[in-house]
Amino acid sequence: MTESSERRVVSVIVVNEASVLSRITNLFSGRGYNITSLTVAPVPDSKYSRLTIVTSGSVRVIEQITKQLHKLIPVLRVYEHTDIVEKEMALVKFPISENITDIDTLCQAYNGKIVNVGENVIITMIADEPARVENFLKAIKRYNPKEIVRGGAVALER
Repeated sequence: MTESSERRVVSVIVVNEASVLSRITNLFSGRGYNITSLTVAPVPDSKYSRLTIVTSGSVRVIEQITKQLHKLIPVLRVYEHTDIVEKEMALVKFPISENITDIDTLCQAYNGKIVNVGENVIITMIADEPARVENFLKAIKRYNPKEIVRGGAVALER
């Protein structure tokens, strides 16, 4: 019987120093698990950074990775999130020839807006739950996006 592989969100608080990111990602790759999303940012007014890692794996595998993360010297704290608020951002570039009103209306439905209008392009931004970002990216295809940049997830436990 094989264990099911489910989407998991793990946050790691680390000392902000060289090679920490490499050591953490090596734990995942060494066990053959892909990181779907990785976001790293400093914790304000501290010498620490928070890594938010989205991956897929069984409960057992994530427990193993969590235990290994705790053994790394620069790691201060590891959380596997269960009850979270999770957001992701996407920037999308559209040709100026597309209907700006329709694009703006669609963006607003996904907690977004137009952030820049240039001579040849419209650039929008949305910030929402990952599944809603995915739905937005499907919905905008009819407006011929020229470029899409999707940021990694960030999460906090309730």
